Amino acid sequence: MDDISKKELRRQYKQKDLVPGVFQVKNHANGKVLLGSSLNIAGPLNAHEFMLSINSHRNKVLQADYHSFGAAAFSFDILGIVKVTEDAAFNLEAELKTLEQLWLDELKPVGVGGYNSTESIRQA
Repeated sequence: MDDISKKELRRQYKQKDLVPGVFQVKNHANGKVLLGSSLNIAGPLNAHEFMLSINSHRNKVLQADYHSFGAAAFSFDILGIVKVTEDAAFNLEAELKTLEQLWLDELKPVGVGGYNSTESIRQA
């Protein structure tokens, strides 16, 4: 097996279980959302839910609302997933950025309508 094949196999393995996309934490009591995106959305989405449940979320406004309205008022939703393809022209970063912008435009999570402080929503 040559070096190129090994590198390609490693790349494919690393991306095998990744689910890149956009998610939201939605407060159904007041309609506010926290919008996020990641190259692997399962991790950050679960982390938000866990941090809220143990009262240690870094977004203090979201944490206060979670405490006030209760867990039942919140949902943790996947809004869109980038379908990764083997096409040589496929650009994961560009596709995820486009999906992010669509949801930013749709939900407007910065300011009065949401919990985001900026439009930079990418997470680990």
